[in-house]
Amino acid sequence: MSSWRDQILKEFTPKVARLTLVADPDGLLLEEGILEGVRERGFELIPFEDHIAFRYAYESKFRSRWDRGEHTDLVVVLRSQASDLSGLPYDLLQAGRRLSFNLGDIFPNLSYPVVTALDRGDLDALYEAQKRHAPGQLGDNATKEFVLRHVFEIAPELVKQPSDLLRVLLRRHYRGQRIPTDLDERFIQLLRQSNVFDDWPLETLVADREAFFAFLQERWPIFLDREADKGTSGICEDKKPYGLSIEGPVELPFDHHDIRVYIDNLFVEGLLHSVPHEQADTLSKTWVGIGVRTAPIEDSARRLGKLINRLEASIPAEDAKHTDWFRFARGWSELKVMSNEDCGLRQEQIERLAKLTKQLDESFLSWIQRRFAGLIQLPPNPPVMVHHVLRFLAHSLLSPHHSSPQSQAKLALLLIDGLALDQWLVVREALASKQPGLRFREQAVFAWIPSLTSVSRQATFAGKAPIFFPNSIQTTDKERALWEQFWANEGLMPNEVVYIKGLGDGSLETVSESLSHPKARVAGLVVDKVDKIMHGMEMGTAGMHNQVCQWAKQPYLNTLLDLLLDRGFRVYLTSDHGNIEAEGCGRPSEGAVADLRGERVRIYPDAALRGKVKERFPDALEWGTVGLPEDYLALLAPARQAFIQENQLSVSHGGISIEELIVPLIQIEKRNK
Repeated sequence: MSSWRDQILKEFTPKVARLTLVADPDGLLLEEGILEGVRERGFELIPFEDHIAFRYAYESKFRSRWDRGEHTDLVVVLRSQASDLSGLPYDLLQAGRRLSFNLGDIFPNLSYPVVTALDRGDLDALYEAQKRHAPGQLGDNATKEFVLRHVFEIAPELVKQPSDLLRVLLRRHYRGQRIPTDLDERFIQLLRQSNVFDDWPLETLVADREAFFAFLQERWPIFLDREADKGTSGICEDKKPYGLSIEGPVELPFDHHDIRVYIDNLFVEGLLHSVPHEQADTLSKTWVGIGVRTAPIEDSARRLGKLINRLEASIPAEDAKHTDWFRFARGWSELKVMSNEDCGLRQEQIERLAKLTKQLDESFLSWIQRRFAGLIQLPPNPPVMVHHVLRFLAHSLLSPHHSSPQSQAKLALLLIDGLALDQWLVVREALASKQPGLRFREQAVFAWIPSLTSVSRQATFAGKAPIFFPNSIQTTDKERALWEQFWANEGLMPNEVVYIKGLGDGSLETVSESLSHPKARVAGLVVDKVDKIMHGMEMGTAGMHNQVCQWAKQPYLNTLLDLLLDRGFRVYLTSDHGNIEAEGCGRPSEGAVADLRGERVRIYPDAALRGKVKERFPDALEWGTVGLPEDYLALLAPARQAFIQENQLSVSHGGISIEELIVPLIQIEKRNK
């Protein structure tokens, strides 16, 4: 077997049984590559999680087709701790072929609890290591060290000095690796066996990405001072009082050859920020120049050139993981913000950007067509799509392991309708300038296709795929009811659940009153200001950035965040979809045919009607009904075009661009003083 997936996929032969039941306690069938392999073999998959939701999907999409004599290969996946299927309904047990998979069979010599804690995307490296090194039976600690070494490239015994540790942490946090807590704890335990790192706050820096980069940021000016001193003779001045907020060593070996390789990328991608220095002219001509603030236009131009180089070389491949696209989207958003600032783009850079955009659009479309159906099914921790967010938050709120007493835990989901990832960067900068004490823990999630408010926002507040709210998919009127129903299913009482929409400017009196209710535990808040800006926008992406920035600098959003944080809510900010600047390719002459006439998408009740419109727009994409009602048929505008007057420009949404589909999911906290 060349891959651990082969052991599973060999069991899926089409037309052996129309119904296959799988006991999958470790969520192996919900891994991206497995999902794709199962679908390529002609199987459709439904996780058995909610009895009512499952029964609806099963009866409407499969039983009805079987009754008509059609053949479909259906896989029903049960994720329970036990490797049996007794939790499934009797009629399924009578009719279905039965299978069972677990990690213990694939990794028989490794500690099962340690392996199950890994992200399923990390199993490839572990399987290869198991084949190559053939370890005997390993206990918990030995398995942890085996995984650290062969999956995450961390060899604790080789971390002997600060530069070694810094290199390990840079590689981990730059890549955004998610390492299970028990592995982090073992790594720290091994480091603590020597006294070299006694003054390092390892418990913070090893696990907390944002704290680690803040730690580096605080020490960068200190390093610049030491670099500047190297060029002077005589007695060095007394050391400045730097006022560090994160404890640990004051000086770091940024100039070590293993560390320097990361420095450029950290500043280029906005993970670290350049700082002013009294010897900026001298320092800017050395290798540290990218981290030294000089003239704003020159700084931006230099950073922009390097960022284009980085992104040209890092468009994710066809078999990339979704996390690779999240990482690319973050850099692409930085590029969009910078390229729309007045930093004097040269003609050569404009041409490179146009070419890069075309390559990106083609690669992303190809990938999303292969992988989107699988993304829907992925486990919600961490969330991958907007409809996963609620289950992720519910787990966080109701977990008995949460640090706050269960009865006191409160959370708020602040959804800014239409906020693209690049616009989030603009908002973040505006918020940070007003409140330097805020900390942003950044993730990303995928919106639904089509990237419309009634589809994607409603899925967010329902915590379900749109197939489960067919009667309201054309509107958001049922959003409150879906939000309240989700939390009722989680055991919350009606007076513990708050939902308010139409926010973005004006008074916050109603919000303040609702949040002050002593029983309020969860709040769903919809800010529609950015969506309103978008639909009135005639100045393209640059105009969006400008207007969104102006809005974010107003007191409203800061005051809203203060209200939430001061009342003890854990605050998560997200969006339902992004937006792009699109050029008109003409309006379909369809009369009353379309159910929805968006600028980037048209929705039709049947395939024949959609096909007639596509004849006029041959490059438009007929999108399947994956996760959607059967009569909700989308025709997506080509590339960066819109169904509006030819050559007219607009900022719109509904399509499949990276800007429309990958949206921010941010936890906002106040730093401890």
